[in-house]
Amino acid sequence: MLELTATLTPLHLVYLIGVIVILAVMVMRRDTPIICILFLFLLGFIATKTVSGGIQTVFNASLYAAKEFMEIIATIALITALSKCLSDLGSDYLMMKPLSRVMHSPYVAWWILGFVMLAFSLFLWPSPSVALVGAIMLPLVIHKGLNPLAAAMAINLFGHGIALSYDFVIQGAPAISASAAGIDTSSILTEGAPLFLIMGSVTVISAFLLNRKTMGASVTAIGPDSDNPPAATAPSSDHTPSPKKSALFIAVFTPVAFLADIGMMLAFGLKGGDATSLVSGTATLIMVLGAFLGFGFEAPEKVTDYLTHGFLFAIKIFAPVILIGAFFFMGGEGITTILGDSYKTGIMNDWAVWLAGKTPLNQYAAALLQMVIGALTGLDGSGFSGLPLTGALARTFSLITGGSIPVFAALGQITAIFVGGGTIVPWGIIPVAAICNVSPMELARKNLIPVLIGFICTFIAACFLL
Repeated sequence: MLELTATLTPLHLVYLIGVIVILAVMVMRRDTPIICILFLFLLGFIATKTVSGGIQTVFNASLYAAKEFMEIIATIALITALSKCLSDLGSDYLMMKPLSRVMHSPYVAWWILGFVMLAFSLFLWPSPSVALVGAIMLPLVIHKGLNPLAAAMAINLFGHGIALSYDFVIQGAPAISASAAGIDTSSILTEGAPLFLIMGSVTVISAFLLNRKTMGASVTAIGPDSDNPPAATAPSSDHTPSPKKSALFIAVFTPVAFLADIGMMLAFGLKGGDATSLVSGTATLIMVLGAFLGFGFEAPEKVTDYLTHGFLFAIKIFAPVILIGAFFFMGGEGITTILGDSYKTGIMNDWAVWLAGKTPLNQYAAALLQMVIGALTGLDGSGFSGLPLTGALARTFSLITGGSIPVFAALGQITAIFVGGGTIVPWGIIPVAAICNVSPMELARKNLIPVLIGFICTFIAACFLL
């Protein structure tokens, strides 16, 4: 049974105040990096009791966040470079032309994009799937009138929401929850299945109904070149595809190469970072091949231009997010690296344990508390970091209230991943926002209401299943 006690210190209180202030500033639609920097200094000063320690904490936390985000930054940069190459060649137009007849409207395009992302994510996980779907399908759906923000919602909710929270193919998330709860993974997947299905279906249906009227409206790009947004550029209706054989070859070779990646992932069990690196490396090689075939002697300069374009875009997107992530990583396991081995558990994890120990419990209160704790642990933008805690709490809450361990575990898993995995916190949805060239803050705001509706319906269903 998990000991529901945690010692709270001034560090915990200052961090909680920081979270509240940052969320309030986000609600006011103002930028938050300056707030994050100030609170990083305060946390470092309190932890080390020196001004120099506070100053060093600002840099150490930023460096830690930059390292954590580097894989995503590089992936987005390389996919963006490929997208620019495809656009210059005219291959993007040729790639989407055969599929254009299937998508009769922005609404059909939204659902097709979502289910394709769901299928890819179940077998490959969302991170590499975002790159694959973004590179191949995004220009098509935008050409069909779907605005980039709506496309980002579909990719995000179906991929990082439904697929990552249920995860019944790869079973990474339920395996962590089950291990901490002391039960079989299959128990969570079967007994928790109604909750996963209700959460997923209610969320995406709500998102569609709430945004149906604006799905075809234009959304201002935020990239370095708003007239040609990376990875989301769709040729206009009067775009004339290049007659060159190189454009046709690259248009055929690109999806074939990515399909070969999928085959290798399944054959060799590649997932997570390994799968992402395979996709990113493939995108880079296709970009180089396209530059040589399309531009010949000018290829070296073209490749440099594409890479510069891609990395400038990625860095522009991530510059403020690194500072925001630096603060929220202090709430999770990153605190050990940032402040030293004397800090073994994340600040938000301590708050979650303390809250669980102070709340009067019956089955329904325990279910609500499990969801709140899952959401709190997801604020670091990971989603998975809180699963050991919610899994352990599932067993504890079951012993106290007599409720179902798998149901409690599923509730914690759903909220931790939907919040941090992520569809809610802006620093957890950067890959999707960047690939679609929309503001992560705006995407998070668009996702918020549908996800909250999903949480409410899931909680109601859990009250009957416990």
